[in-house]
Amino acid sequence: MKRASIKDIARIARVSHSTVSRALRGSPLISEETTARIRKIAEETGYRPSFAARSLVTSRTATIGVVVTSIADPFAAEVVLGIEDAANDHDYSVLLANSNAQPEREMRVVRAFEERRVDGIIVTSSRVGAIYGDMLSQARVPIVLLNNQHPSEFMHSVMIDNVTGGLDATRHLVGLGHRRVAYIGDRFGCQSDTERFGGYRSALDLAYLPFLPEYVTHGDGKPDGGAPAMESLLSLPVPPTAVFCYNDMTALGAMSAISSRGLRVPDDISVVGFDDLFVAQYSSPPLTTVRQPMRDMGRIALETLIHLLGGAASEPNVKIPGQLIVRQSTCAPKEPA
Repeated sequence: MKRASIKDIARIARVSHSTVSRALRGSPLISEETTARIRKIAEETGYRPSFAARSLVTSRTATIGVVVTSIADPFAAEVVLGIEDAANDHDYSVLLANSNAQPEREMRVVRAFEERRVDGIIVTSSRVGAIYGDMLSQARVPIVLLNNQHPSEFMHSVMIDNVTGGLDATRHLVGLGHRRVAYIGDRFGCQSDTERFGGYRSALDLAYLPFLPEYVTHGDGKPDGGAPAMESLLSLPVPPTAVFCYNDMTALGAMSAISSRGLRVPDDISVVGFDDLFVAQYSSPPLTTVRQPMRDMGRIALETLIHLLGGAASEPNVKIPGQLIVRQSTCAPKEPA
């Protein structure tokens, strides 16, 4: 069966093609009575708009390109759900691509999205954020960075307040009585790691505790990297009684290393993560962590993009507060302070 067209609706309604087009777009130039009649005819005839034809007229495709490091990453998955929820509210479709945390691939994906004429691009955990400022003048579409991993002068970004999150996590441990607090960071030099470490240092300074370089080590943001990093801390002559980890995946690896030593969390050593991934509440014991509102961040990134597409002013650098979630992986140290 042939799909109804605007021409068919115009013939049935006895109006011009432009009147049908305006009515279907909700133009105030068409009376409510005429709009309702045309939309009823469109529904009865099974009319569906042609996005290809519409894009030729409006120069818009109603699609957003989203670049993630990996769709298998629980953080990315939650962020994308927030982006899709907001995209649906604005009648946009989402195209998804992985960068595999490779800067060259990230740039290829962004350029491929441009060539496919998406209306805007969101890049999560960008590995090349510092050069997007130069790229912006050449880009044909607006780009929003979400949790950019490298310092930049880029105009539009959405990020968690990493410094305050790191401060809250470390102050929680200090408040429990811990004086030997370690930090397991990310060895790839990410901005988020630098900021979380900055919060850790500030918490030590506020508590008048000395900073000990040997209590800082690095993983790769995954359990396989967190485990050996924790092993190195446990091998110190005077090991820490608590550790703040760059993210939850690192914390899970650290907890595994602690257990393999015959030690217990939190009785022998307290552990704090960052992100509050779905698995955090089901780890053994449940993980104390700093919650990132991942879906909200995805939604805010999409809303920022919509504002840019509409020519509206938008906050260039949005900072989202985190929330310390206290569970059973932290307690007071066995040794007196």
